[in-house]
Amino acid sequence: MKSILVIGMGRLGRNLASALLDLGNEVMIVDEREEIIESLAPKFPDCHIGDTTNENVLKSLDVKSFDVVFVTIGTNFESSLVTTILLKKFGAKKIIAKASQDIQANILSTIGADEIIFPERDMAQSLAVKYSASNVFDYLELSDEYGIFEIPVLSYWVGSSIISIDVRKKYKLNIIAVKTGDKMTVSPAADYSFRENDHIIVVGKPKDVLKITDRIR
Repeated sequence: MKSILVIGMGRLGRNLASALLDLGNEVMIVDEREEIIESLAPKFPDCHIGDTTNENVLKSLDVKSFDVVFVTIGTNFESSLVTTILLKKFGAKKIIAKASQDIQANILSTIGADEIIFPERDMAQSLAVKYSASNVFDYLELSDEYGIFEIPVLSYWVGSSIISIDVRKKYKLNIIAVKTGDKMTVSPAADYSFRENDHIIVVGKPKDVLKITDRIR
């Protein structure tokens, strides 16, 4: 469990704070809009109304006591910038800031943000990969090049083992799990024989995954 401060209760901030709280973390939320904080107060006992570009407001939050601080202020980049500068000034341990453009990311990194997130760009990439093929059931980006994918097995794989098909060599994909209905087999043995309706969880490049899914009709 970590202590986490989330600044900015736009769509990203609200969803992030809610997910963090549900995972058992101690979460404080801050936004300058009174009506937003009042609507979220029933779920978040530790919530504050305040303009985080004001030094006195941030100082009162004791930001250095949090394990992580997220800056998820909506469209006002200047506010994100000033907030990040002040967080660094007051000793925040780890600052993760939202950006929508590379130039914003560069500036935020220069002034002290430890990590930058691109929620819109990341979502766009995820959707593009997922819907480029009708047979990608789930997708998680690991890096600019690699992701984790859930895809169905090819029909002619059924009855054959992982080692006989040699997915890694032929398709440049690493199988990390096999999903059969609600059952998940993690790190399946090389002699595992594929069954009809099996899905495989693989790590690889999108272009290599699409070479397989394009064969599924």
